[in-house]
Amino acid sequence: MEAQKFNLKYLLSICLISAMGGLLFGYDWVVIGGAKPFYEPYFGISGNPAMQGWAMSCALIGCLAGAVLSGWLSDRFGRKRLLILAALIFIVASFGTGGASSFLLFVIFRIAGGIGIGLASTLSPMYIAEVTPGKVRGAFVSINQLTIVIGILLAQIINWRIARPVPAESTVNDILTSWNGQTGWRWMFYACSIPAALFFLLMWFVPESPRWLLKTGRSRKTAQRILEKIGGAQFAGSELVSIEGSLVGGTGQPVRKALREKGIIKLLVLGIVLAVFQQWCGINVIFNYAQEVFADAGYSVSETLFNIVITGSVNLAFTFIGMFTVDRLGRKSLMLFGAGGLACIYATIGLMYYLKLQGLPLLIMVVSAIACYAMTLAPVTWVLLSEIFPNRIRGFAMSVGTFALWSACFVLTYTFPLLNKTLKASGTFWLYGLICVLGFWFIFKKLPETKGRSLEEIEKGMKA
Repeated sequence: MEAQKFNLKYLLSICLISAMGGLLFGYDWVVIGGAKPFYEPYFGISGNPAMQGWAMSCALIGCLAGAVLSGWLSDRFGRKRLLILAALIFIVASFGTGGASSFLLFVIFRIAGGIGIGLASTLSPMYIAEVTPGKVRGAFVSINQLTIVIGILLAQIINWRIARPVPAESTVNDILTSWNGQTGWRWMFYACSIPAALFFLLMWFVPESPRWLLKTGRSRKTAQRILEKIGGAQFAGSELVSIEGSLVGGTGQPVRKALREKGIIKLLVLGIVLAVFQQWCGINVIFNYAQEVFADAGYSVSETLFNIVITGSVNLAFTFIGMFTVDRLGRKSLMLFGAGGLACIYATIGLMYYLKLQGLPLLIMVVSAIACYAMTLAPVTWVLLSEIFPNRIRGFAMSVGTFALWSACFVLTYTFPLLNKTLKASGTFWLYGLICVLGFWFIFKKLPETKGRSLEEIEKGMKA
């Protein structure tokens, strides 16, 4: 069946709405990087690496909780209701974080926002994978990564435009008493409430996942109607047969029993390693610790905020390349290119820091790393996590994979200030380069190709 026979207008509309969870994930995750130079003096944690790391990474506690809850809750209540809940959490967290009067409240609402991220990062790609046909699934699941990148860029632009110029000679006390230090950083968090409210409203118009409806025995007619709207009667009929065949003996089956089936544990391990590698490849430190990365390269606070917008724009542009190549070149080849490319770039960045080369050359290498990541590891990892797990345990398995991803992200984010202090910038990037070499080896040896196959075909191939 050719892709042009699908109702792409309808499919695109429901995928774009559900992918707004990715936009909020991207915004909430990165907004703190631009607010960092200003809330740290306000809460009195400047110059304290442990507290700075906790402020940056505490949201990951919420991400882990959201990831754990997402599997069980989405299997019980459906993908749609949980995405609506995630939108509501983002609204509350944005106002709570921006209005925090103490560091404790700031941390509490950052953790709450993390729960929203944990839910959205699991459910948005999973929902898209469950409603899209195999021939176009890679590109459509990559829409979620595209909205993450748009959310990142949106946060970077808003941070840049809200922050007033900071003189190069400014002290911590100067920043504390400025508009940026008292009010500006709050509006950076408040702004997230606008797309969150839009996401909350639009999700009510999105249908439930037909695979979830069939898996839980809710309504075969409703599932058939949704599939017919996506691809017509013939597509719906073949999909129903395929989905129901994959669920024989599995509807209502306990997860612990399903885990004893041949190949399931191997798939979970594959998903966990891919998720961990996407974080330990190190790219998120550039977004979350841009102030330190660019300060070591000789840039001021105001210059750093502008440089962050440049990196975000490159991130967006190369995400489009990833979207248009994932269903053509395949998942495995892009993952190998990303791992190998980042290893080479990090080796160069580490050398430049070691030789104290600053300014534009280092900025170019940082941008190159983001471009490489944006077209490979960033979108393709989410595509793979959403499609390699069987229908019967997809909610549980996705939550395990996402939990592993956010656990790895917590370790990465919390340890960067400590690594940067101990190993310096050069040693830290060389360490990330070594991890990329190991990731390349694992992908080459263990990852099968999944492009162009239905979820049920992938399931049969993975368990063979």
